Amino acid sequence: MTRVQKLIPLILIGMFAPFAANAQSAADIAAAVLPLPEDLRADATVYTYDENTGARIVLKQGSNFFECQPLNEESGFTRCQGTAGSGRRDLSAKLSAQGLSGEELQAALTAAENRGEIAPRLFGSVAYRTYNQPDRIQLLMVVSLPGATAESLGMPTGRQRDNALAGKGRPWMMRPGTPGAHLMIPINGTDLSNQP
Repeated sequence: MTRVQKLIPLILIGMFAPFAANAQSAADIAAAVLPLPEDLRADATVYTYDENTGARIVLKQGSNFFECQPLNEESGFTRCQGTAGSGRRDLSAKLSAQGLSGEELQAALTAAENRGEIAPRLFGSVAYRTYNQPDRIQLLMVVSLPGATAESLGMPTGRQRDNALAGKGRPWMMRPGTPGAHLMIPINGTDLSNQP
């Protein structure tokens, strides 16, 4: 076998590998924006993180105020959030790559916020999330309400998980009175929602 004959398979792999990667990325990008309302999907940024360094990798640069991450195979979630919180997410990814998790990670993020290195959670900011199995809420909108209490905003705190799994979920507040207070809003009646 000549040297050229040995190189031909390597050349072919090099020529077609980018097309295979782009096809996968196109599918990932289309699926990543599904949690968003339809009018926000086309212009959303899609990104992921390098698991070793926590560096952001942009798969598709968008032009609106939402950014989405493709399905996380480990957690089962696809998430879309406002670009205003990107600094917090980027730092969280870097700290996670360094081995921080749970309360230690949250403490580090709070300390960074207190030092002015990342913006505080924005009151009223919205995130959308899908889950890929029917044993959890499959389509959910989350409204961030840092520091708010259920009494101050007139919100219910009774969990709606079981109702949401039956396709009849209603909003409820979680972690009232904390920096992580938020309103959970199951979205019913779509193809992505839990079915009744």
